[in-house]
Amino acid sequence: MKTSNFQRMAMILLVGVFLGLTLSSTSIFAQQDIKASLFKKADQALKNANAVQADILAPKNYQKGMGNYLDADKKFENGKNLEDIRENLAASVMHFNLSIKATALAEVTLVDAIKARLDAKQAGAFEFATSYWAEAEEKFLEASGKLEKGDVNAAKKKSGEAEPLFRKAELEAIKVNYLNETWALLKQADDLNAKKYAPTTLLKAQQLIAKAEKELSENRYDTDVARSLARQANYEAKHAIYLQKIVKSLRDDNKLLEANLLASEVPLAKIAETMDIVGSFEAGFDATTVTIIETVRALQDSSSKLEQNLADRDQQIEMLNLRIAEMEETLGGIEKEKSALALKIEAQAKVRAQFDAVEKLFSREEANVLRKKDDIILRLISLSFPVGKAEIEPQNFALLKKVEQAINMFPACAITIEGHTDSHGGDAKNMELSEMRADAVSKYLMANMGLDAASISATGYGESRPIATNDTKDGRAKNRRIDVIIHPKF
Repeated sequence: MKTSNFQRMAMILLVGVFLGLTLSSTSIFAQQDIKASLFKKADQALKNANAVQADILAPKNYQKGMGNYLDADKKFENGKNLEDIRENLAASVMHFNLSIKATALAEVTLVDAIKARLDAKQAGAFEFATSYWAEAEEKFLEASGKLEKGDVNAAKKKSGEAEPLFRKAELEAIKVNYLNETWALLKQADDLNAKKYAPTTLLKAQQLIAKAEKELSENRYDTDVARSLARQANYEAKHAIYLQKIVKSLRDDNKLLEANLLASEVPLAKIAETMDIVGSFEAGFDATTVTIIETVRALQDSSSKLEQNLADRDQQIEMLNLRIAEMEETLGGIEKEKSALALKIEAQAKVRAQFDAVEKLFSREEANVLRKKDDIILRLISLSFPVGKAEIEPQNFALLKKVEQAINMFPACAITIEGHTDSHGGDAKNMELSEMRADAVSKYLMANMGLDAASISATGYGESRPIATNDTKDGRAKNRRIDVIIHPKF
Protein backbone atom coordinates (compact mmCIF):
# COMPACT_ATOMS: atom_id res chain seq x y z
CA MET A 1 0.00 0.00 0.00
CA LYS A 2 1.50 3.33 -1.08
CA THR A 3 1.84 6.20 1.33
CA SER A 4 0.45 9.52 0.11
CA ASN A 5 2.40 12.76 0.28
CA PHE A 6 -0.08 14.00 2.84
CA GLN A 7 0.52 10.98 5.07
CA ARG A 8 4.30 11.37 4.78
CA MET A 9 4.04 15.02 5.77
CA ALA A 10 1.82 14.15 8.75
CA MET A 11 4.32 11.54 9.94
CA ILE A 12 7.20 14.02 9.64
CA LEU A 13 5.20 16.57 11.66
CA LEU A 14 4.42 14.00 14.38
CA VAL A 15 8.08 13.01 14.64
CA GLY A 16 9.02 16.66 14.87
CA VAL A 17 6.49 17.30 17.60
CA PHE A 18 7.69 14.22 19.51
CA LEU A 19 11.33 15.29 19.25
CA GLY A 20 10.39 18.81 20.29
CA LEU A 21 8.56 17.52 23.36
CA THR A 22 11.48 15.25 24.24
CA LEU A 23 13.98 18.06 23.92
CA SER A 24 11.68 20.35 25.90
CA SER A 25 11.30 17.75 28.72
CA THR A 26 15.07 17.20 28.78
CA SER A 27 15.57 20.96 29.00
CA ILE A 28 13.09 21.23 31.91
CA PHE A 29 14.84 18.48 33.87
CA ALA A 30 18.21 20.10 33.23
CA GLN A 31 16.87 23.46 34.43
CA GLN A 32 15.53 21.84 37.60
CA ASP A 33 18.90 20.23 38.31
CA ILE A 34 20.74 23.52 37.79
CA LYS A 35 18.31 25.35 40.08
CA ALA A 36 18.55 22.72 42.82
CA SER A 37 22.35 23.01 42.80
CA LEU A 38 22.34 26.81 42.64
CA PHE A 39 19.74 27.28 45.40
CA LYS A 40 20.99 24.47 47.68
CA LYS A 41 22.60 26.64 50.40
CA ALA A 42 19.78 29.16 50.37
CA ASP A 43 17.15 26.42 50.58
CA GLN A 44 18.91 24.90 53.60
CA ALA A 45 19.27 28.29 55.29
CA LEU A 46 15.56 28.98 54.71
CA LYS A 47 14.66 25.56 56.14
CA ASN A 48 16.82 26.23 59.22
CA ALA A 49 15.26 29.66 59.73
CA ASN A 50 11.73 28.25 59.48
CA ALA A 51 12.60 25.51 61.97
CA VAL A 52 13.33 28.10 64.69
CA GLN A 53 10.38 30.37 63.75
CA ALA A 54 12.68 33.16 62.59
CA ASP A 55 9.78 34.70 60.66
CA ILE A 56 8.22 35.53 64.05
CA LEU A 57 11.22 35.89 66.34
CA ALA A 58 13.53 37.75 63.92
CA PRO A 59 11.20 39.24 61.27
CA LYS A 60 13.52 41.97 59.91
CA ASN A 61 16.36 39.74 58.81
CA TYR A 62 13.97 36.95 57.83
CA GLN A 63 12.04 39.30 55.51
CA LYS A 64 15.27 40.57 53.94
CA GLY A 65 16.35 36.98 53.41
CA MET A 66 13.02 36.11 51.78
CA GLY A 67 13.16 39.22 49.59
CA ASN A 68 16.56 38.27 48.20
CA TYR A 69 15.49 34.63 47.80
CA LEU A 70 12.38 35.58 45.82
CA ASP A 71 14.37 38.00 43.66
CA ALA A 72 16.83 35.21 42.84
CA ASP A 73 13.96 32.86 42.00
CA LYS A 74 12.34 35.43 39.70
CA LYS A 75 15.65 36.18 37.93
CA PHE A 76 16.30 32.48 37.40
CA GLU A 77 12.85 31.92 35.88
CA ASN A 78 13.44 34.88 33.52
CA GLY A 79 16.91 33.61 32.51
CA LYS A 80 18.82 36.55 34.01
CA ASN A 81 22.58 36.74 34.67
CA LEU A 82 23.80 33.95 36.98
CA GLU A 83 26.12 36.29 38.88
CA ASP A 84 23.19 38.51 39.86
CA ILE A 85 21.27 35.45 41.00
CA ARG A 86 24.24 34.24 43.07
CA GLU A 87 24.50 37.67 44.73
CA ASN A 88 20.83 37.53 45.74
CA LEU A 89 21.22 33.99 47.06
CA ALA A 90 24.34 34.89 49.05
CA ALA A 91 22.47 37.83 50.59
CA SER A 92 19.51 35.60 51.43
CA VAL A 93 21.78 33.07 53.18
CA MET A 94 23.43 35.87 55.16
CA HIS A 95 20.11 37.32 56.37
CA PHE A 96 18.61 33.89 57.14
CA ASN A 97 21.66 33.07 59.26
CA LEU A 98 21.45 36.44 61.01
CA SER A 99 17.76 35.75 61.74
CA ILE A 100 18.67 32.39 63.29
CA LYS A 101 21.21 34.09 65.60
CA ALA A 102 18.64 36.75 66.53
CA THR A 103 16.13 34.01 67.29
CA ALA A 104 18.45 32.54 69.93
CA LEU A 105 18.51 35.93 71.71
CA ALA A 106 14.72 36.29 71.41
CA GLU A 107 14.15 32.90 73.01
CA VAL A 108 15.93 34.15 76.14
CA THR A 109 14.68 37.75 76.20
CA LEU A 110 11.04 37.20 75.16
CA VAL A 111 10.58 33.85 76.90
CA ASP A 112 7.28 34.65 78.69
CA ALA A 113 5.62 36.10 75.61
CA ILE A 114 6.83 33.18 73.48
CA LYS A 115 5.27 30.71 75.94
CA ALA A 116 2.02 32.68 76.03
CA ARG A 117 1.95 32.80 72.22
CA LEU A 118 2.47 29.04 71.95
CA ASP A 119 -0.33 28.34 74.45
CA ALA A 120 -2.68 30.68 72.58
CA LYS A 121 -1.79 29.09 69.26
CA GLN A 122 -2.40 25.57 70.60
CA ALA A 123 -5.82 26.72 71.87
CA GLY A 124 -6.68 27.92 68.34
CA ALA A 125 -6.71 31.62 69.24
CA PHE A 126 -5.90 32.62 65.63
CA GLU A 127 -9.26 31.07 64.68
CA PHE A 128 -11.46 31.54 67.75
CA ALA A 129 -10.13 34.82 69.19
CA THR A 130 -9.00 36.70 66.09
CA SER A 131 -9.14 40.21 67.57
CA TYR A 132 -6.99 39.48 70.63
CA TRP A 133 -4.66 37.31 68.54
CA ALA A 134 -4.08 40.01 65.88
CA GLU A 135 -3.37 42.67 68.52
CA ALA A 136 -1.00 40.36 70.43
CA GLU A 137 0.82 39.37 67.22
CA GLU A 138 1.33 43.03 66.32
CA LYS A 139 2.89 43.77 69.74
CA PHE A 140 5.01 40.63 69.58
CA LEU A 141 6.39 41.41 66.13
CA GLU A 142 7.23 44.91 67.33
CA ALA A 143 9.09 43.38 70.27
CA SER A 144 11.12 40.99 68.13
CA GLY A 145 11.82 43.76 65.61
CA LYS A 146 13.18 46.09 68.32
CA LEU A 147 15.29 43.26 69.71
CA GLU A 148 16.87 42.77 66.29
CA LYS A 149 17.83 46.45 66.31
CA GLY A 150 19.51 45.98 69.70
CA ASP A 151 16.90 47.87 71.75
CA VAL A 152 16.45 45.28 74.53
CA ASN A 153 14.45 47.50 76.90
CA ALA A 154 11.92 48.48 74.23
CA ALA A 155 11.67 44.82 73.19
CA LYS A 156 10.90 43.75 76.75
CA LYS A 157 8.29 46.48 77.08
CA LYS A 158 6.45 45.41 73.92
CA SER A 159 6.82 41.76 74.94
CA GLY A 160 5.20 42.61 78.27
CA GLU A 161 2.27 44.15 76.37
CA ALA A 162 1.93 41.13 74.09
CA GLU A 163 1.90 38.46 76.82
CA PRO A 164 -1.44 39.39 78.52
CA LEU A 165 -3.06 39.79 75.12
CA PHE A 166 -1.99 36.28 74.15
CA ARG A 167 -3.37 35.01 77.47
CA LYS A 168 -6.70 36.73 76.80
CA ALA A 169 -6.74 35.23 73.32
CA GLU A 170 -6.00 31.79 74.76
CA LEU A 171 -8.81 32.05 77.34
CA GLU A 172 -11.29 33.30 74.76
CA ALA A 173 -10.34 30.53 72.33
CA ILE A 174 -10.67 27.86 75.00
CA LYS A 175 -14.12 29.11 75.95
CA VAL A 176 -15.26 29.18 72.35
CA ASN A 177 -13.59 25.86 71.53
CA TYR A 178 -14.73 23.93 74.58
CA LEU A 179 -17.86 25.65 75.85
CA ASN A 180 -19.84 27.18 73.00
CA GLU A 181 -21.04 23.87 71.57
CA THR A 182 -22.14 22.76 75.03
CA TRP A 183 -24.04 26.00 75.66
CA ALA A 184 -25.80 25.50 72.32
CA LEU A 185 -26.71 21.95 73.33
CA LEU A 186 -28.05 23.17 76.68
CA LYS A 187 -30.16 25.75 74.81
CA GLN A 188 -31.50 22.93 72.62
CA ALA A 189 -32.23 20.83 75.73
CA ASP A 190 -34.07 23.78 77.28
CA ASP A 191 -36.17 24.24 74.12
CA LEU A 192 -37.09 20.53 74.27
CA ASN A 193 -38.17 20.89 77.92
CA ALA A 194 -35.48 18.47 79.11
CA LYS A 195 -35.90 19.92 82.62
CA LYS A 196 -39.22 18.08 82.81
CA TYR A 197 -38.13 14.77 81.28
CA ALA A 198 -34.43 14.45 82.22
CA PRO A 199 -33.88 16.91 85.11
CA THR A 200 -31.02 15.06 86.82
CA THR A 201 -28.88 14.72 83.69
CA LEU A 202 -29.61 18.29 82.59
CA LEU A 203 -28.65 19.65 86.02
CA LYS A 204 -25.42 17.66 85.93
CA ALA A 205 -24.55 19.17 82.51
CA GLN A 206 -25.29 22.68 83.80
CA GLN A 207 -23.16 22.18 86.91
CA LEU A 208 -20.25 20.79 84.89
CA ILE A 209 -20.27 23.68 82.40
CA ALA A 210 -20.35 26.18 85.27
CA LYS A 211 -17.37 24.44 86.91
CA ALA A 212 -15.52 24.45 83.59
CA GLU A 213 -16.02 28.21 83.17
CA LYS A 214 -14.93 28.86 86.75
CA GLU A 215 -11.84 26.68 86.30
CA LEU A 216 -10.90 28.51 83.10
CA SER A 217 -11.18 31.89 84.78
CA GLU A 218 -9.37 30.96 88.00
CA ASN A 219 -6.74 28.56 86.69
CA ARG A 220 -6.26 29.57 83.08
CA TYR A 221 -2.66 28.36 82.81
CA ASP A 222 -3.61 24.73 83.36
CA THR A 223 -6.54 23.88 81.09
CA ASP A 224 -6.56 20.11 81.64
CA VAL A 225 -9.25 20.20 84.35
CA ALA A 226 -11.39 22.71 82.46
CA ARG A 227 -11.09 20.70 79.26
CA SER A 228 -12.13 17.52 81.04
CA LEU A 229 -15.11 19.24 82.71
CA ALA A 230 -16.18 20.75 79.38
CA ARG A 231 -16.09 17.36 77.66
CA GLN A 232 -18.15 15.80 80.43
CA ALA A 233 -20.65 18.68 80.26
CA ASN A 234 -20.91 18.24 76.50
CA TYR A 235 -21.63 14.54 76.93
CA GLU A 236 -24.26 15.10 79.65
CA ALA A 237 -26.01 17.78 77.56
CA LYS A 238 -26.29 15.34 74.63
CA HIS A 239 -27.33 12.64 77.09
CA ALA A 240 -30.12 14.87 78.46
CA ILE A 241 -31.45 15.52 74.94
CA TYR A 242 -31.45 11.79 74.21
CA LEU A 243 -33.18 10.91 77.51
CA GLN A 244 -35.75 13.66 76.98
CA LYS A 245 -36.90 11.99 73.77
CA ILE A 246 -37.04 8.52 75.34
CA VAL A 247 -38.83 9.56 78.57
CA LYS A 248 -41.30 11.74 76.68
CA SER A 249 -42.19 8.86 74.35
CA LEU A 250 -42.66 6.54 77.35
CA ARG A 251 -44.92 9.00 79.12
CA ASP A 252 -46.97 9.49 75.98
CA ASP A 253 -47.42 5.74 75.46
CA ASN A 254 -47.18 3.40 78.46
CA LYS A 255 -47.09 0.37 76.15
CA LEU A 256 -43.61 1.42 75.09
CA LEU A 257 -42.21 1.11 78.62
CA GLU A 258 -41.69 -2.66 78.61
CA ALA A 259 -40.43 -2.59 75.02
CA ASN A 260 -37.81 0.03 75.88
CA LEU A 261 -36.69 -1.81 79.00
CA LEU A 262 -36.25 -5.01 77.00
CA ALA A 263 -34.43 -3.08 74.26
CA SER A 264 -32.02 -1.66 76.86
CA GLU A 265 -30.93 -5.22 77.71
CA VAL A 266 -29.98 -6.05 74.11
CA PRO A 267 -26.58 -4.25 73.85
CA LEU A 268 -25.27 -5.83 77.08
CA ALA A 269 -26.66 -9.23 76.04
CA LYS A 270 -24.82 -8.98 72.69
CA ILE A 271 -21.55 -8.06 74.42
CA ALA A 272 -21.98 -11.00 76.80
CA GLU A 273 -22.78 -13.37 73.94
CA THR A 274 -19.66 -12.25 72.03
CA MET A 275 -17.58 -13.11 75.11
CA ASP A 276 -19.29 -16.50 75.48
CA ILE A 277 -21.19 -15.36 78.59
CA VAL A 278 -24.88 -16.00 79.17
CA GLY A 279 -26.56 -12.66 79.96
CA SER A 280 -28.90 -12.77 82.95
CA PHE A 281 -31.29 -9.86 83.65
CA GLU A 282 -33.87 -11.26 86.06
CA ALA A 283 -32.43 -9.03 88.79
CA GLY A 284 -31.22 -6.16 86.62
CA PHE A 285 -27.91 -5.48 84.87
CA ASP A 286 -25.50 -5.89 87.80
CA ALA A 287 -24.71 -9.63 87.63
CA THR A 288 -23.99 -9.65 83.89
CA THR A 289 -22.02 -6.39 84.12
CA VAL A 290 -19.77 -7.78 86.88
CA THR A 291 -19.16 -11.00 84.91
CA ILE A 292 -18.20 -9.03 81.78
CA ILE A 293 -15.83 -6.76 83.74
CA GLU A 294 -14.12 -9.74 85.37
CA THR A 295 -13.74 -11.45 81.99
CA VAL A 296 -12.31 -8.31 80.37
CA ARG A 297 -9.80 -7.90 83.20
CA ALA A 298 -8.71 -11.52 82.87
CA LEU A 299 -8.25 -11.00 79.12
CA GLN A 300 -6.24 -7.83 79.75
CA ASP A 301 -3.97 -9.70 82.16
CA SER A 302 -3.57 -12.51 79.66
CA SER A 303 -2.81 -10.07 76.83
CA SER A 304 -0.21 -8.26 78.94
CA LYS A 305 1.38 -11.56 79.90
CA LEU A 306 1.48 -12.70 76.27
CA GLU A 307 3.12 -9.42 75.17
CA GLN A 308 5.79 -9.82 77.83
CA ASN A 309 6.34 -13.46 76.94
CA LEU A 310 6.64 -12.58 73.26
CA ALA A 311 9.26 -9.91 73.98
CA ASP A 312 11.05 -12.37 76.25
CA ARG A 313 11.05 -15.07 73.56
CA ASP A 314 12.45 -12.61 70.99
CA GLN A 315 15.27 -11.77 73.36
CA GLN A 316 15.95 -15.46 74.03
CA ILE A 317 16.05 -16.22 70.30
CA GLU A 318 18.49 -13.36 69.71
CA MET A 319 20.76 -14.55 72.53
CA LEU A 320 20.63 -18.18 71.39
CA ASN A 321 21.45 -17.21 67.82
CA LEU A 322 24.49 -15.35 69.09
CA ARG A 323 25.43 -18.37 71.20
CA ILE A 324 25.14 -20.69 68.18
CA ALA A 325 27.41 -18.41 66.16
CA GLU A 326 29.86 -18.32 69.04
CA MET A 327 29.90 -22.12 69.36
CA GLU A 328 30.37 -22.55 65.61
CA GLU A 329 33.55 -20.48 65.86
CA THR A 330 34.92 -22.81 68.51
CA LEU A 331 33.66 -26.02 66.86
CA GLY A 332 36.34 -28.67 66.80
CA GLY A 333 37.89 -27.50 70.07
CA ILE A 334 36.82 -27.74 73.70
CA GLU A 335 35.65 -24.66 75.59
CA LYS A 336 37.58 -24.46 78.82
CA GLU A 337 35.06 -22.21 80.48
CA LYS A 338 31.66 -20.76 79.75
CA SER A 339 31.61 -17.60 77.69
CA ALA A 340 30.11 -14.33 78.96
CA LEU A 341 27.23 -14.86 76.53
CA ALA A 342 26.44 -18.31 77.89
CA LEU A 343 26.52 -16.94 81.43
CA LYS A 344 24.12 -14.15 80.45
CA ILE A 345 21.68 -16.64 78.94
CA GLU A 346 21.70 -18.58 82.21
CA ALA A 347 21.26 -15.37 84.19
CA GLN A 348 18.25 -14.35 82.08
CA ALA A 349 16.66 -17.75 82.67
CA LYS A 350 17.12 -17.16 86.40
CA VAL A 351 15.53 -13.69 86.12
CA ARG A 352 12.49 -15.22 84.39
CA ALA A 353 12.05 -17.64 87.26
CA GLN A 354 12.46 -14.80 89.77
CA PHE A 355 9.91 -12.72 87.83
CA ASP A 356 7.34 -15.49 88.19
CA ALA A 357 8.02 -15.58 91.94
CA VAL A 358 7.64 -11.78 92.22
CA GLU A 359 4.32 -11.91 90.34
CA LYS A 360 2.95 -14.30 92.96
CA LEU A 361 3.80 -11.86 95.77
CA PHE A 362 1.21 -9.29 94.70
CA SER A 363 -2.54 -9.49 94.16
CA ARG A 364 -4.08 -7.83 91.12
CA GLU A 365 -5.39 -5.01 93.34
CA GLU A 366 -1.96 -4.35 94.88
CA ALA A 367 0.37 -4.10 91.88
CA ASN A 368 0.95 -4.91 88.24
CA VAL A 369 4.22 -6.78 87.74
CA LEU A 370 5.69 -6.14 84.29
CA ARG A 371 8.89 -6.94 82.43
CA LYS A 372 10.72 -4.65 80.03
CA LYS A 373 13.69 -6.54 78.61
CA ASP A 374 15.73 -7.46 81.71
CA ASP A 375 14.02 -4.97 84.05
CA ILE A 376 11.20 -5.83 86.46
CA ILE A 377 8.57 -3.10 86.92
CA LEU A 378 6.38 -3.06 90.04
CA ARG A 379 3.46 -0.73 89.28
CA LEU A 380 2.09 -0.10 92.76
CA ILE A 381 -1.64 0.33 92.12
CA SER A 382 -2.76 0.40 95.76
CA LEU A 383 -0.03 2.75 97.02
CA SER A 384 -1.82 6.01 97.82
CA PHE A 385 -0.85 9.40 99.25
CA PRO A 386 -2.86 12.18 100.90
CA VAL A 387 -4.04 14.76 98.33
CA GLY A 388 -1.18 17.04 97.34
CA LYS A 389 1.25 15.39 99.79
CA ALA A 390 4.09 12.85 99.76
CA GLU A 391 3.66 11.18 103.14
CA ILE A 392 3.75 7.37 103.32
CA GLU A 393 0.87 6.31 105.55
CA PRO A 394 0.72 3.14 107.71
CA GLN A 395 -1.83 1.40 105.44
CA ASN A 396 0.91 1.22 102.78
CA PHE A 397 3.47 -0.56 104.96
CA ALA A 398 2.28 -4.09 104.06
CA LEU A 399 2.53 -3.36 100.33
CA LEU A 400 6.00 -1.86 100.68
CA LYS A 401 7.07 -4.91 102.69
CA LYS A 402 6.28 -7.02 99.63
CA VAL A 403 8.30 -4.60 97.49
CA GLU A 404 11.24 -5.21 99.83
CA GLN A 405 10.81 -8.98 99.38
CA ALA A 406 10.79 -8.56 95.60
CA ILE A 407 13.98 -6.47 95.64
CA ASN A 408 15.72 -9.01 97.88
CA MET A 409 15.21 -11.65 95.18
CA PHE A 410 17.75 -9.77 93.03
CA PRO A 411 21.01 -9.37 94.96
CA ALA A 412 23.14 -6.31 94.10
CA CYS A 413 20.43 -4.96 91.79
CA ALA A 414 19.94 -1.26 91.01
CA ILE A 415 16.56 0.33 91.68
CA THR A 416 14.75 3.26 90.12
CA ILE A 417 11.67 4.82 91.74
CA GLU A 418 9.42 6.73 89.31
CA GLY A 419 6.66 9.10 90.44
CA HIS A 420 3.73 9.96 88.15
CA THR A 421 0.59 12.13 88.47
CA ASP A 422 -2.59 12.74 86.51
CA SER A 423 -3.02 15.90 84.43
CA HIS A 424 -5.10 17.85 86.95
CA GLY A 425 -3.10 20.69 88.49
CA GLY A 426 -0.27 22.77 87.09
CA ASP A 427 2.56 21.09 85.19
CA ALA A 428 5.26 22.43 87.53
CA LYS A 429 3.30 21.48 90.65
CA ASN A 430 2.67 17.96 89.34
CA MET A 431 6.34 17.53 88.49
CA GLU A 432 7.35 18.62 92.01
CA LEU A 433 4.74 16.36 93.65
CA SER A 434 5.81 13.32 91.60
CA GLU A 435 9.45 13.91 92.55
CA MET A 436 8.58 14.26 96.24
CA ARG A 437 6.57 11.03 96.23
CA ALA A 438 9.28 9.07 94.40
CA ASP A 439 11.83 10.44 96.86
CA ALA A 440 9.64 9.45 99.83
CA VAL A 441 9.41 5.83 98.63
CA SER A 442 13.16 5.79 97.96
CA LYS A 443 13.97 7.01 101.49
CA TYR A 444 11.50 4.54 103.02
CA LEU A 445 13.16 1.59 101.24
CA MET A 446 16.64 2.80 102.13
CA ALA A 447 15.68 3.17 105.80
CA ASN A 448 14.03 -0.25 106.01
CA MET A 449 16.42 -2.26 103.85
CA GLY A 450 19.76 -0.62 104.52
CA LEU A 451 20.26 -0.01 100.80
CA ASP A 452 23.31 1.82 99.54
CA ALA A 453 22.31 5.28 98.29
CA ALA A 454 24.27 4.63 95.08
CA SER A 455 22.05 1.66 94.21
CA ILE A 456 18.71 3.52 94.28
CA SER A 457 17.53 6.61 92.44
CA ALA A 458 14.26 8.54 92.42
CA THR A 459 12.79 10.67 89.65
CA GLY A 460 9.46 12.35 88.94
CA TYR A 461 7.73 12.63 85.58
CA GLY A 462 4.65 14.59 86.63
CA GLU A 463 1.83 14.16 84.14
CA SER A 464 4.09 13.54 81.12
CA ARG A 465 3.79 9.73 80.96
CA PRO A 466 0.11 8.74 81.29
CA ILE A 467 -0.89 5.10 80.94
CA ALA A 468 -4.63 5.84 80.73
CA THR A 469 -6.98 8.68 79.79
CA ASN A 470 -7.16 11.68 82.12
CA ASP A 471 -10.79 12.30 81.17
CA THR A 472 -12.21 9.70 83.61
CA LYS A 473 -11.85 9.22 87.35
CA ASP A 474 -10.59 5.65 86.88
CA GLY A 475 -8.07 6.74 84.24
CA ARG A 476 -6.69 9.52 86.46
CA ALA A 477 -6.34 7.04 89.33
CA LYS A 478 -4.22 4.77 87.10
CA ASN A 479 -2.00 7.67 86.11
CA ARG A 480 -1.32 8.62 89.75
CA ARG A 481 1.22 5.92 90.49
CA ILE A 482 4.63 4.88 91.74
CA ASP A 483 6.68 2.50 89.60
CA VAL A 484 9.52 0.60 91.28
CA ILE A 485 11.93 -0.62 88.59
CA ILE A 486 14.39 -3.37 89.49
CA HIS A 487 17.49 -3.61 87.28
CA PRO A 488 18.99 -7.10 87.86
CA LYS A 489 22.75 -7.44 87.84
CA PHE A 490 24.16 -10.25 85.67
